[in-house]
Formats: sequence, C-alpha cells, structure tokens
Amino acid sequence: MYTRATCTEGGATVQTLLSAEELATRNAEFEVAHPADVIRWALEDSGLDRIAIASAFQAEGTVVMHLATQIRPDIPILFLETGFQFAETLAFKEQLTETLGLNVVDLVGERTVAQQEEAEGPRLYERDPERCCELNKVRPMFEALRGLDAWMTAFRRDSSPTRAAAPFVEQYELEPGRMIVKINPVASWSRRDTWEYLKANDLPHNPLYDLGYASIGCAPCTRMQFSGEPERAGRWAGKSKWECGIHGGEAAKQDVVRLAEGMIRLDEP
Repeated sequence: MYTRATCTEGGATVQTLLSAEELATRNAEFEVAHPADVIRWALEDSGLDRIAIASAFQAEGTVVMHLATQIRPDIPILFLETGFQFAETLAFKEQLTETLGLNVVDLVGERTVAQQEEAEGPRLYERDPERCCELNKVRPMFEALRGLDAWMTAFRRDSSPTRAAAPFVEQYELEPGRMIVKINPVASWSRRDTWEYLKANDLPHNPLYDLGYASIGCAPCTRMQFSGEPERAGRWAGKSKWECGIHGGEAAKQDVVRLAEGMIRLDEP
C-alpha cells in the first residue's frame, strides 16, 4: 500500500503517491516478473485506487487490457478519438470491446476535424504535427489524467529509442503540486513476446498489422515499417518526431533521436 509523502520543491508542496524506496524496489522486482504480476500489484496491492489504462488498441495494448480486465473488468480504457484514426483501428476497437467487455472512454479534443481545419487551416498534421498532437492527444489525455492516481500504458522498450529506458513504475508531476504514477507492465517484453501472448490466448489484432504496419497511430501520420527500422519509425515519418507529447520524458528524448540515411543515430550533445 502506498503512503502519501510530502516534499518541497522550489518552495512548493508536492504530494507524492509512492516513495523513492517503493519505486526502486518495484522496478527491481518487475525486471524478472511477468506483466500479469505488475498489473496485479497495480490493481490490488499498490493502493492506487483511481487507475485507468491508456490504449490505442495496438497489440501490446491488447495484452495489457486482457490481463487487467481479468482482475478489474470495469477498469476505464482511455482511447484518443482524434478524428484521424484508421477505419480499421476503430473497427478493431469495437471488436475487442465486445470480446473483452471493455469499459472504453473516448477522449476527444475541443474541436472536430472540420472545426480544426477552419481554425488552424487544412492539413495541420503535415504543417505542424506538434500542434495537431497537442490539440487532439495531449490536452484530452491530460484532462482525463487529472482525475486519476495512476495510469497504465503498453510501452515496450524495444519499440523505439525514446522508450529504451522506460521503467515499470514511475512518478511525475502532472501539474504543480499534483503527482501521478505511470505503470508500464510490458516494458521489458519484445514484439515476439507480445504476439506469442496474443496467439496463446486466441486474441485478435488490428488487421493493419497484416499489411505491414508495425506501430499504428493516426492515419495521416502513419506509414508501414521499412526493413531494419524501429517499430515507431513509421510514425510521423520524415519528421524528427517519435512521440505525440503525452509521455513527457520520452518526448524530451526525441530531440536527440534522428533518422539519417535509414539508420538511427544520436545527435552530438
């Protein structure tokens, strides 16, 4: 069980949910644990009562949702309905929702696609993808997280250079004085682990994977994976962007991650 601890940063009082010792202990233990054990801790033993799963209904997200709903069937599933999702993604979302009896909460921005085009001009996702993500992903997710103690993702370290050091459990300041815990149950899993789990449990997947997509986001900003690329290289292809901005730590790392001549390199500091 967690205990709230109070610390002072820059003169401001911050309420923490997990102590530094608890975070270190859990992260060490979970390196050799199954995702099911991580999720069970989060939902039964952590004391983090207000918790949800953020999912784009990709393969690893299906794993997390399948495991979590066996413990807490009504756990909220936060889905960003940006208005730019693939039709296949929306159809799969409905299929899996029915299959697992999911409690999906659609998160939407303040504007519809048409309203955004009128206010920001056409094809904002091409001209300023950071702004488009801010409007349709970052802000809606932030508002949803404000009512939670913790949230779960389907982060896998091997999916992108920006996620290579993702911990199982982390705690950060969502807004001044307000901490939140983020849990990444499948952080250490590989792509192969994910697909073996889906097969072993007879779980469906987004049909776009069968066409060569490796990481699936909004349709205008997602392409198929080229041979030798990290999975998320097909997101915002041709741009120095790997993250939408929801995950602050990982988004900061993309500033030094670049695509150069088909190979991944790190810029000089």
